[in-house]
Amino acid sequence: MSNKYSLNSSKNLNLSKPVPFVGKGFQPKTKRWMSYFIFFIIITILELSTVSGLISSLTLPKPSDVLITIIDLFQSGLLFKHLFPSILRLIIGAILGISLGITIGTLIGLFSYIRSGLVPIIAAIFPIPKIALLPLFVIWFGIGEGSKYALIALGTFTPTVVATYGAVDNVDRTLIRMGQSFGLSWFSIVYKIVLPGAMPGILSGLRISLAIGIILLVAAEMLGAEYGIGAYILEAGSLYDLERLFAGVTILSILGITVSILVSILEQKILKWRT
Repeated sequence: MSNKYSLNSSKNLNLSKPVPFVGKGFQPKTKRWMSYFIFFIIITILELSTVSGLISSLTLPKPSDVLITIIDLFQSGLLFKHLFPSILRLIIGAILGISLGITIGTLIGLFSYIRSGLVPIIAAIFPIPKIALLPLFVIWFGIGEGSKYALIALGTFTPTVVATYGAVDNVDRTLIRMGQSFGLSWFSIVYKIVLPGAMPGILSGLRISLAIGIILLVAAEMLGAEYGIGAYILEAGSLYDLERLFAGVTILSILGITVSILVSILEQKILKWRT
């Protein structure tokens, strides 16, 4: 009787079929059309408000005029003259700050002596507005590219450190004990358990670090840069040219969206195990 019951139950259960994920709200799906729709609505409202005079042209330019300004920048070649130096500065400064931040943050999360020595220093540096240090960096590294790289590197370093050692701390200790029970070495536990488990938190911190890097990029380019988005915005603001000013802000927004998309692609590549 028991054998017959177990045979029938095994027929009813398809063990090869994956169990569907039913936790609503825990597996969000991207609705890209929604963001495009909201963006279209906002731009349409602004365009109609400025054309009708509800919003003064001295306060806010027409979005169509801003678009024409960006097209003129593209056709004249000035767009790339300003954009490429900014991207290069952001890449170099962010690579320096983020790579060092991940390294130091991982060491803080793994070693007690390093944690005890460096966490107070990081806590003291983190609240300091990095823009306030720009004159000091100009004195140290000159008004050229060195001060800009250093400012962006420091601005991306501190949030990356905090996010990294926080992510390492939040790795499930049960997984580490399981690895120890299977006889894994210390390096294997770090490489196969700690770093993969901390990677979601590290990548989340990466978004914040790069956003801060873009802000500091603009601030650095407003001081002693001939070309760059920050220099372009500063020049447009000094001339009270709202179309050019908002064109520069729009280019910065597109740069931020591009960085966010690249981080999302990186997350999909690295965090395949979460799906």
